[in-house]
Amino acid sequence: MPYRRVPDLVGAGLTNHAIAQRLFLSEKTIRNHVSNIFAKLGVSGRAEAVARARDAHL
Repeated sequence: MPYRRVPDLVGAGLTNHAIAQRLFLSEKTIRNHVSNIFAKLGVSGRAEAVARARDAHL
């Protein structure tokens, strides 16, 4: 399922636009997924999300 790839692609530094193109989804869909990931991790930005995931060995 492509949605499981979103966190990996965010961690790789891709923009929402680049992720959307790679997964053949709309940019709004990716934006929603990224927002949901941030909410679940309790973070407010990409760098913080990557650091939190790294600290949790994800």
